[in-house]
Amino acid sequence: MLTHRRAAAGLALCLAGLTACGTDGGSSASSDPVRPPLAGGGAATASASPPAKPGPAPLRGRVVVIDPGHNGGNAKHPTAINRLVSIGNGRKACDTVGTSTNAGYPEHAFTWDVSKRLAKILRAEGAKVVLTRSNDTGVGPCIDERAAIGNRAEADAALSVHADGAGASAHGFHVIQPRSVKGQGGGMVPESRRLGKAIRDAYHAGTGIAYSTYIGKDGLDSRDDLGGLNLSKVPKVFIECGNMRNKDDAAKLSDAAFRQRIAEALAKGIEDFLL
Repeated sequence: MLTHRRAAAGLALCLAGLTACGTDGGSSASSDPVRPPLAGGGAATASASPPAKPGPAPLRGRVVVIDPGHNGGNAKHPTAINRLVSIGNGRKACDTVGTSTNAGYPEHAFTWDVSKRLAKILRAEGAKVVLTRSNDTGVGPCIDERAAIGNRAEADAALSVHADGAGASAHGFHVIQPRSVKGQGGGMVPESRRLGKAIRDAYHAGTGIAYSTYIGKDGLDSRDDLGGLNLSKVPKVFIECGNMRNKDDAAKLSDAAFRQRIAEALAKGIEDFLL
């Protein structure tokens, strides 16, 4: 599906005369490149003109699904969130309450805030962004529906935003990639892993948060027990942005300015994957 979008974008650029015909290269859609004038106002020539700069909307034509983990009303509706749903290789609860910092800042509020910030950045870059929930006061949706939202949107990339609740001495972030589950979108596993590495690298560089000290390797982990990954037919990963029960991680995740930094790093990772 991603290849088809890239091929279509390349054809459009070819027909518009913006790129050479007869090559693929996997290039993404973009707006018309801007060629700056030469010093002194002279006309640009083929030999003297500088390289074209990227357009102002590099993600135009791309679809990104952002999945803010949990929801603010989950705790008050245990019957609804404890209902078992299929995850492709078994059954698990519809959703969970999530964790919180020791000071009481909840994971659902963190994921909602970061996801809104991330959506704003990506939309400014031209992407169509779909959120799996519209507020932080509702219930769910269930994990199978979260995957289905990305599938229906035919997303080019999907990201589920979380924060962990491990022991107080554990710290750092990790990206969770899917393992193949027979009959459940396994064709997207290689692309999901490429997405995971792009987000891992950008998040590490952009936030300075260390790789997880307690799970995974070099900031990456693979699982086959998460319905949001098992049922996804589009490239999708989870990120645990830090450990909310660790004092240092919690201080960062609780800070609005740092959450903006997190959103910018995640946007960079998604852009690196798509372009």
